[in-house]
Amino acid sequence: MFDRIAKFTNSTSFLNATKVTIASVIPVLIFNLLGHFEIGFTIALGAFYTYPSDIPSTLSHKIKGLIVASFIVSGVNLLVNLAYPYPYLFYPFLGFLLFLCSMISVYGQRATLVSFSALISISLSFGHIHKGWEAFAYSGYIFTGGILYLIVSLAFHFIQPYKYIELEIARGIRLTAKYLKLRGDLWSPEANRKTIIEKQLSIQVELNEIHEDLRKVLIGNQSSSATSQNRKMLLVFITLLEIQELALYTSFDHSKIHEKFDKHPDVLRTYQNVAYKLASTLKKLSKNVHHIAVYVDKNDLKNELDALEFAIFDYEKTLGKEEAAEGVLMLTNMLKYAKNQVGKIKIIQRAFSLAMQSYKLKEKDKELEKFLTPQYYPLRTLIENLSFSSSIFRHSVRLTITILIGFIVGKFLPFQNVYWILLTIVVIMRPGYGLTKERSYNRIFGTLLGGLLAFGIVSVVQNHVVLSIFSIICMLLGISFAQTNYKISATFVTMYVVFIYGILVPNVVEVIQFRILDSLVGAILAFLANQFLWPAWEFINTPIHIENSIRANRTYLREIADFYNKKGEVPTSYRLARKNVFIEIGNLMTSFQRMMQEPKSKQKTLPLVNKLVVLNHSLLSALASLSTYIQAHQTTSASESFNYIIKTILLNLDHSISILRNETIITDTFFDKEDVTLQFEEMKRKNFTRLATDEELDKETRQAKMQEAQMVIEQLIWMSNLAEKILKITKDLKATNPD
Repeated sequence: MFDRIAKFTNSTSFLNATKVTIASVIPVLIFNLLGHFEIGFTIALGAFYTYPSDIPSTLSHKIKGLIVASFIVSGVNLLVNLAYPYPYLFYPFLGFLLFLCSMISVYGQRATLVSFSALISISLSFGHIHKGWEAFAYSGYIFTGGILYLIVSLAFHFIQPYKYIELEIARGIRLTAKYLKLRGDLWSPEANRKTIIEKQLSIQVELNEIHEDLRKVLIGNQSSSATSQNRKMLLVFITLLEIQELALYTSFDHSKIHEKFDKHPDVLRTYQNVAYKLASTLKKLSKNVHHIAVYVDKNDLKNELDALEFAIFDYEKTLGKEEAAEGVLMLTNMLKYAKNQVGKIKIIQRAFSLAMQSYKLKEKDKELEKFLTPQYYPLRTLIENLSFSSSIFRHSVRLTITILIGFIVGKFLPFQNVYWILLTIVVIMRPGYGLTKERSYNRIFGTLLGGLLAFGIVSVVQNHVVLSIFSIICMLLGISFAQTNYKISATFVTMYVVFIYGILVPNVVEVIQFRILDSLVGAILAFLANQFLWPAWEFINTPIHIENSIRANRTYLREIADFYNKKGEVPTSYRLARKNVFIEIGNLMTSFQRMMQEPKSKQKTLPLVNKLVVLNHSLLSALASLSTYIQAHQTTSASESFNYIIKTILLNLDHSISILRNETIITDTFFDKEDVTLQFEEMKRKNFTRLATDEELDKETRQAKMQEAQMVIEQLIWMSNLAEKILKITKDLKATNPD
């Protein structure tokens, strides 16, 4: 229980909620003591509007982003107040303003959150319309609140400059441990491999988000902050990436291995124990991130590795060298993987101890900066998205129309607060049907539950000081859960609203009734709009994500093939291709998850999409396995057969992309499957014959070269089969969904 509370309070969500709660409570307390509660409350609203745009970034981007957000949320409020007295001007202007605020989402994550804040500001501006100088003063208070939040956020940054990084690193380590634990589960004979792989893909999506946030902060700060602590955290981040990548790269055919060791299960259980120990060591390490100076490595995993080595020795002794040769090779590869992971875990352990005080990456700073997404906002991007082919444009039009309908319904029907309807629409309405439906249900449930709980408390507690404390706690918890559990967040936010009204107005029951009714109307409008106003069904978007995943795999394969041919240092373009393929397959998985939330009638292609998710992920594993091997070993020159087979794989992937893009495929460009098979046979014959007859090679070198030939050929066969399956499934997908 206490561990869960500690974990929750030591999270980035709670940290962000603490910042906005402090920035909101301070002005209310100060101005309430001065007899100007409304001014304090307006400043608090400004802080609340601005905080969503406080996302991971460099310090300069943080400051600029929060100032711009403050200008926008205060500016739209002023414009609404100035236009409101003129009905003929107001309604078209409101529609234009809503559409424009929605469309700025085309500029990325921060712009999307600023867009959300601006729409919230517009919605709540109808709570109290101001005229003349009051409108300017009110807008100024909102801007002040935004600047106050910036000051609080900067205070947190300078007091604990690495707090956010530590929390995200700890979260990344914890998720990586979970990923490794699932790999250990695969070694159970009764394991449901399909379910485990789906869980791994979901974790990979979360890890991609964490890695992207850490890149922005750590790599972005390299030029301005060369502290040993920043570089130490960068080392941990890079090593964490390598642990996950090594886990993905080192793929085992579990069915074949279980069949091979059916009569010797103990040796696999010994390896599974190593896999679980790797995961548990990382999990323990995540809890020690905040105690860097006192961390001591208590478990070096030596006993587990020794046990596996002994198990391999015992297996070989039992069967004899010749009979056990293939099995020993498999087990040795597993042992090498485990030792590599232990080595990387030790790097992180040393970084969080006194054993490593600094880490230098100066010569790589410029290369690292290439991994950041550039920050620029050309007008052309907005103009290019002004068509129904853009999902953001369709969502903006849909959202604008829905808010206008909500405003008209609230204005001309006997609702108490029209802005609650608008607020509900803005908060729960998302581009996708599934997420909007889920948030509608959670909003209604949370409003009902929160209203009942808060009403029960207000009925018993009449003390304004106690209710104020409850409201602060509920605000803190409501914001903390906003990103992780919207149902709980809606419950606490409703309680917060009821407690505030319990302090300000006597008739709380009426407030609860109208809030529930308004939330219900807003949720229904949002749900209907997403279903009938240019719906963004996921089967329309999924082919784009599939195409991007195939394209990313193709680019990664080209980089690997170039490196195998040229040797030398691994180029930055290779690392960028590797990063991109992780992101695109994560996006494909997210798209698939959204499709699963949609109506059954819109899931006709779901089985085919599922196959393509798994096939693309498997292709990435095969590519990465080959890449890892050729980087870790001194390899021979690439043969003509190798390059021919690479071309066939690339061509199959190109054809898959062409099918998804409705492009004509030139039949002359197809490779003869029999010719490909002959190339594999020729590759095997040349490699193994040459190595067997080369008398200049000693036994150890010959064995290493034969292992290389076997490994490369096996991976090429696997990749070739996967590329053919991707092409076949892509054809089936296009036949099922020709549009």
